[in-house]
Amino acid sequence: LLITALTVIWGLRLATHIGLRSRGHGEDPRYEALLDKAAGSRTAYATRKIYLTQGAVMWFVSLPVQVAVFQPEGLGFEGFGFLVWIGVIVWAVGMFFETVGDLHLTRFRNDPDSTGKVLDTGLWRYTRHPNYFGDACVWWGLSLLAFSAWPGILTVLSPVFMTFLLAKGTGKPTLEKDMDKRRPGYTDYIRRTSGFVPLPPHTLTDSDRSPQARAFRAPPGRSTSRHRKQP
Repeated sequence: LLITALTVIWGLRLATHIGLRSRGHGEDPRYEALLDKAAGSRTAYATRKIYLTQGAVMWFVSLPVQVAVFQPEGLGFEGFGFLVWIGVIVWAVGMFFETVGDLHLTRFRNDPDSTGKVLDTGLWRYTRHPNYFGDACVWWGLSLLAFSAWPGILTVLSPVFMTFLLAKGTGKPTLEKDMDKRRPGYTDYIRRTSGFVPLPPHTLTDSDRSPQARAFRAPPGRSTSRHRKQP
């Protein structure tokens, strides 16, 4: 019951966020670009490349939850019960980063003055992808709950795979592709900000900055990435 409830809470929040964000904006440009590669039927191509592929990924990533739900004795509160409480804490940390990171991003996107700028405040000051980091923590937390019953340990590759997708696969690299061309301050943002795990930002010297950023430096006391519009 616990792992089911936590999964439902996570899913409802994410579905609500994506639904509100996407309402009235048409198809996701990433899917449009993918469908443009279809040589024949776009429906068949979408079924194969999107629905079946994502369905298989969802099945594999959710294996810890599936195993835990079908354990007749439930989660192992005895013996490995400490993993349950660690899992809940990790899940809560993930929900915090995912929820607050999305709220910060939504507020930034809705600000007319944010055009051409880089979000580098709040959680985004410490990681370029607080929502992705939070998502990974959520699935590690759920997996730790499943690990409290020994069959769940067999699914350890599921959170590893999810973390890889977010940090090295279709998550961060896809999102950051060509970002420096659309937002000139993004190159410096990459240089001073952790790509995934939250860490204190680096302080850049003038020689560390990109040539483009040095050419369009903001007045002293103002952040180059936050207060300079894209040319």
